[in-house]
Amino acid sequence: MEGLAIASKGLEETAACDIKEIINSKCRVEECSVLFDFKKIEDLCLLCYKCQSVDKVLLLLGMFEFKDFFDEIENFIDGLELKGWLEVHKKFRVDCMRQGNHNFKSTDVETSVWKLIVKKFSHENVQFDIKNFDIIFLAHIVGNKCYFGIDFAGMELNKRSYKIFLHSNSLRGTIAYSLVRESGFRKNDVLLDPFTKDGIIPIEAALYASGFPVNYYNKEKFAFLKLKIKIDFEKFFGKIDKKAKKSGLNVYGYDHLFKYVDYSRKNAKIAGVDKLMSLSRVELEWLDIKFKKGEVDVVVTSLPNSKNADLDKIYNEFFYQCDFILKKDGKIVIVSRAADMAVKHAKKHNFEVMREKAIWSGEQQLAALIFKKKTI
Repeated sequence: MEGLAIASKGLEETAACDIKEIINSKCRVEECSVLFDFKKIEDLCLLCYKCQSVDKVLLLLGMFEFKDFFDEIENFIDGLELKGWLEVHKKFRVDCMRQGNHNFKSTDVETSVWKLIVKKFSHENVQFDIKNFDIIFLAHIVGNKCYFGIDFAGMELNKRSYKIFLHSNSLRGTIAYSLVRESGFRKNDVLLDPFTKDGIIPIEAALYASGFPVNYYNKEKFAFLKLKIKIDFEKFFGKIDKKAKKSGLNVYGYDHLFKYVDYSRKNAKIAGVDKLMSLSRVELEWLDIKFKKGEVDVVVTSLPNSKNADLDKIYNEFFYQCDFILKKDGKIVIVSRAADMAVKHAKKHNFEVMREKAIWSGEQQLAALIFKKKTI
């Protein structure tokens, strides 16, 4: 069987890494998409529950390329084998997600597809029902390619229910998690975010390191609960939850304002990982007091970009402190809207760019930079 994970542009490699780790599957990366093989239906449910880098998880039913979408979709649906699913799931919904420019809207796709399905399976007495559905079919369109499958999540997995207290420059959970993984962070490493804002980076790091499911508090919302797939979900969830680590992490989130430390603490508590990290008000200049020389494995953060702040001073101090607290083989991963300034100050303090990566948050492009110490 084949599955499809939908990911934000720039996060596909992280998603592929996650899928391999969680269900031991081979993956093929395409734009905004990761195709993978899986052995049992539970694998898709597991990805929905634990994967921190994806937007959707689908059982892939087929895909096609098109010049005229509405001509091609009619032929595609006509040749698609859906009877086994629609015999037992009589009410269905159709969703569409698009990347790229098209001369049609997502609602046009949804309307066309549900009408074609109702027409083809009229003898099965299937019904389109946007609210009281049994199964969700999803068309994922990227450029001139369409992937079609069954949506097992039924919700946007990139959204975090713990994000209640928000900083104005808060990152998406999937992006924060991707930055953590780009750092090479391992579960026993010391990770620091010195500009924690609303806590998104240390929270995602703690969720990953502890194995605590990112959707622990969303159990009742999954679309796969409506599917007749013969899984005891109480046992399924319980087995996963028992594996979560309860202590022993070295994840630190600092901010110079009590307001944002409070935001971080509240969000971490809602996420269920508040006891797995240290969140404190610490000035940037105090980092060399809080940590010994070479004690920190990775620094992951979203650097300030306010026009009212002295960014030159902040960025210079940031890399000065990192030079002291970071191990020789440690890494810094940042997101910054002043990337050139970051590179300039990094060079002053013996750091070089290992990699630069473009990440998209919706239509907004962000630059992620990975630094390491220069070898002499």
